[in-house]
Parts: sequence; structure tokens; C-alpha cells
Amino acid sequence: MNRVSASGSRLLLTLAVGALVSGCVLRPAGLDDERGRLAESAQAFERPLPHRSLPELPTQPQWEDVLHRAFLANGELEAAYFQWKAALERVDVAGTYPNVNLEVGFEYMFSSQRMKSWDRLTVRGQLDRLMLPVKVSREARMALTMAQAAGARFEAAKFSLQRDVLVAWHNYTLLSERIRIAQDNVNLLKLVSETAAARVRAGASQQDLLKAQIESELAVNELRNMEAEAPQMRAMLNAMLGRQPQAPLQPPPQPASRPVPDDRRILEAGVRANPDLAALELEVRAGQDALELARMRFLPDVSPMAAFTGGASQMIGAMVMLPTALPAIRGAIREARAQLHRLEAMSRQSNLDTAAAFVATLYAMRNSERQIALFEHTVLPMAEQVFANSRQAYASGAVGFIELIDSQRTLLEVKLMIAEARAAREIALARLEALAGVDIETLGDASSIDEARSDGE
Repeated sequence: MNRVSASGSRLLLTLAVGALVSGCVLRPAGLDDERGRLAESAQAFERPLPHRSLPELPTQPQWEDVLHRAFLANGELEAAYFQWKAALERVDVAGTYPNVNLEVGFEYMFSSQRMKSWDRLTVRGQLDRLMLPVKVSREARMALTMAQAAGARFEAAKFSLQRDVLVAWHNYTLLSERIRIAQDNVNLLKLVSETAAARVRAGASQQDLLKAQIESELAVNELRNMEAEAPQMRAMLNAMLGRQPQAPLQPPPQPASRPVPDDRRILEAGVRANPDLAALELEVRAGQDALELARMRFLPDVSPMAAFTGGASQMIGAMVMLPTALPAIRGAIREARAQLHRLEAMSRQSNLDTAAAFVATLYAMRNSERQIALFEHTVLPMAEQVFANSRQAYASGAVGFIELIDSQRTLLEVKLMIAEARAAREIALARLEALAGVDIETLGDASSIDEARSDGE
């Protein structure tokens, strides 16, 4: 009876040890830090969307309101978060040790001899193809690196969403400004038509009146086309914000320019914080781990086992799996090395392309600022003066209708160029932030083009 109890205790001890070691994880350094970074973003996405408290937009939202709403409601950004979370959970999967399940077998011997039932029972336990801890640790480290890359991709998704929302928002506000200018054009053409009608009543030719009426109808048609385009742009923008396509979204009458520091501070920031480049660098590190893992296939795996038959005998042993498939191992090493070279080439070229795009975008933004200053300070006052003189001269019969229309078109084109240059400046700024991987407000010592103009005046 004591022997049975002792053997039963050994069986229970074996199962307990197996259960204990199955919960061990060879966690790499930096795992807790990465989980802390994930937890900082968890509050926005862990609750299902119907149960989240999303901010409502004001009647005339600013770009900050629109962007804040997009960060909390956009599905693509939420998907990037859960992809990061899933990659982080794979670290425990890769680092679990032992990496195989404990196999337990039972055998019962039938015999005519007078043996106790316990002594007829054989219990076997085996860990089939147990990897060396160094291999498991390397796999866990590679999984963590890929999780860190997924975290960088999440940051890249945030800046990509920020860029796309701001670009869509500024195009939407530009369309609103174009509609306002087109409406001014329609109103001016109505005044011209009234002036032409008065001249016809005074005995002038009807030719100018017909031309004015044609121009007025064409201007109304162009205005209606723009007004039809606005719901389309609003629907696409609402989709980014997690709203219904027809939800009201009114742009501000004249959005203010965002302040920007000088070129020195911007160039100092560069693209060092670009999350896409950081993700590629992490993937290169993971490729290095994959190459080392491929080389570790030369190390053998083992299958330890233990067994006892009742209280009569106990046995331990192990099987060693020697790496005999040498061509496959060498092929795996060559494949991992080729993949590593591919990642290194992609990272190198992406750094060059991103840096070039960063500098080009900065020059484009500054050129837009130059155009805004030129048109607002120089060209617009002259165009307004020319049009005012042309209206007076046309009313007195000093100039013809063609000259009046040309001066009016020039004035409207200048106003439209100013609006387009302002939108282009803000769009370039949004793209610059995505390339740099930083919010421009964090660089300090910033001034807007509106402030610069007021200081100059």
C-alpha cells in the first residue's frame, strides 16, 4: 500500500511539474516597455465602437476638432492598433518553454501471475522534439522585434491618417472658398448685366447685353458644379471620421494658417522620427534574428522521457534529433540571408526617398508661402484697382465689355490663386509632419504666415 502511494505521488509530481513548466515563458528584454506603450493607446480602442463616447463636432469645426474625432473613430487606425496587439501576444507564443506539450501514456499488462494491478501499470511521460532554450529565446526576441515594428506601423498609421484627414479637410475648405468666389462672380456678372441693360435702353447695341447674359449663365453653371462636388467631398471626409456620409460638416469661412518654425528647426528634425523608417529598421533586426535562427538548425533537438511501472521499475531517457537534412538547412540559411539583404536594401532606399520627399515638401511649402505674400500684397490690390477702374469706364462707355470681363476674370483668378496657395501650404505642412513623424507644433518658435504678414504691415 505504501509503494502504491509513493508511486502515485510520483505520478502526481510528474504531472504537476509538467503543468508548471508549461506555463514558463522566456520573455525577452523590452517586452514590458512595449506592453506599456500598447496600454497607452488601449483606452481609445478596447471598448467596442457603439460603447465609446465620441466627441461631437461643433457647427463650424476647426482642423483640430476634425483630427481628434478621426483618431478616435477611424477603423483603419483601430485595425492597426489590434494588429500591434496581436503581434505583441505572439511573443508569449514564441517564448513558451517547453515549446511542446507533455505527452503522457498509460500501459496495462495482462498476466496470469499474481501481480498487483498497480505493478501491471506503466506510465510514460515525454516531451517530443524539445528545442534548446537558446532557440526559443531567439524566436521570442524576433517576435518582440516584429511587435515593435507593428507598433511603429501603428504610429505611421496615425500620421498617415492625420495627413489624409488634413489634406481632405483643406481641399474641402478650398472648395468652399471656390464656391464663395464663384458666387461673387455670379453677383458681379448680374451687376454687369444690369449695366449693359441700362446702356441698351439708352440706345447702345444689344451685343454687350447678350455677352453679359451668356457669361452669367456660364458662371451659374460653374457654381452649380462646385456645389454638387461639395456633398461628395463631405461624404468621403465623414467616412474618415466614422460618421454617416450625409452628416453635416461645415468648413470655417477662412481657416487660419498653422504656425511653422524656421527651416533650421524643421531640417534638424528631419526624418529621424519617421515611424515607417523605424518599422523597416526593426524588420531588419528581425531579419538578423531569422538568419541566426536558421543557423541554429544545426543544433540538435531532444526528446526527454521518463517512465515507471508500478513500484517495480523507473526509467529516464532521451532521444536526440540530429540535423541530417543539411541541404534544407543550408537552403534556409541562404533564404534568410537573402531576405535580410532585401530588407536592408528597402530600408536604405526608403531613407533616401523619405529624406528627399521631406526636403522637396519643405521647399514646396515655402514656395506656397511666397506666392501667398506676392498675391496678397502686390497682385490682389492691383487687380482690384484695375477692375474698379474698368467698371467705371464701362459705365461711362470708355471701354468695351471685353475689357471689363477680362479685368473681372483677372481679379477672380487672383483670389482663387490665393485660396489655392493657402490650401497647398497647409497640405504640404500635413505631408511634412507625416514624413518627419512629429507634430510641427512640438518644434517650437513657430509663426504663421498671417502673423508674419501682420508684423510686416
